[in-house]
Amino acid sequence: MNTIYNRLLEQKRNKQKAFAVLIDPDKTDVATLPSLITLANTSGVDYFFVGGSLMIAPHLELLVQTIRQSCDIPVVLFPGSPAQITPAANALLYLSLISGRNPELLIGQHVVSAPVVKRSGLEIIPTGYVLIDGGAPTTVSYISHSSPIPSNKNALAVCTAMAGEMLGLKLIYMDAGSGADKPVSVSMINAVAGNIDIPLIVGGGINHPEKAYEICIAGADLIVVGTAIEKDPELIKTIGLAVKKASQ
Repeated sequence: MNTIYNRLLEQKRNKQKAFAVLIDPDKTDVATLPSLITLANTSGVDYFFVGGSLMIAPHLELLVQTIRQSCDIPVVLFPGSPAQITPAANALLYLSLISGRNPELLIGQHVVSAPVVKRSGLEIIPTGYVLIDGGAPTTVSYISHSSPIPSNKNALAVCTAMAGEMLGLKLIYMDAGSGADKPVSVSMINAVAGNIDIPLIVGGGINHPEKAYEICIAGADLIVVGTAIEKDPELIKTIGLAVKKASQ
């Protein structure tokens, strides 16, 4: 079956690094999408992730529909709340905040959203979400009422990721948060990647091609870039090249 998850597994098996552009509906207008999609199409972007910690803008579904009508790049929902669900996407990261101790984000919101998610027809990918201290307070930490794992506690990140995998989660997503001062460290990524077999996603604080390359080489299977591209969309080109280089 040709699913997004199978595609991620195949990319991992073939040691092909992947690149996702994160679109926050609160920061992206439908009118700006055509140029972004053109850049993504010509720069080897593998996925569009859509979502954010908050969602004030009402055009989530329109954003997703516009992307899907304009290109073949899969759209994966990266929801900050149960309200951020639309069947117009290809897949949904069903996030469980395994680095935190807030029961609402471990299971509570999943119970509330389960009927809607089940009826959506989306491919559901259970994902262990791990917040890492990126050197600055982030919206996701504030909203989730949880403290990130300290950036120098590699063993804690490794054990958290291992537990997520053994609980049956299909992806681990390590995130320094939107607008982080620094990304997840290379040493932490390397340690986590060396102790799990499922695909590893890394995001937050990736604002330069060299950082993207180093993070891929360290063991990330998929990198996610959002804030930096909001500031400079042309970064899609250079980061795309860096990810491609890391796959060689």
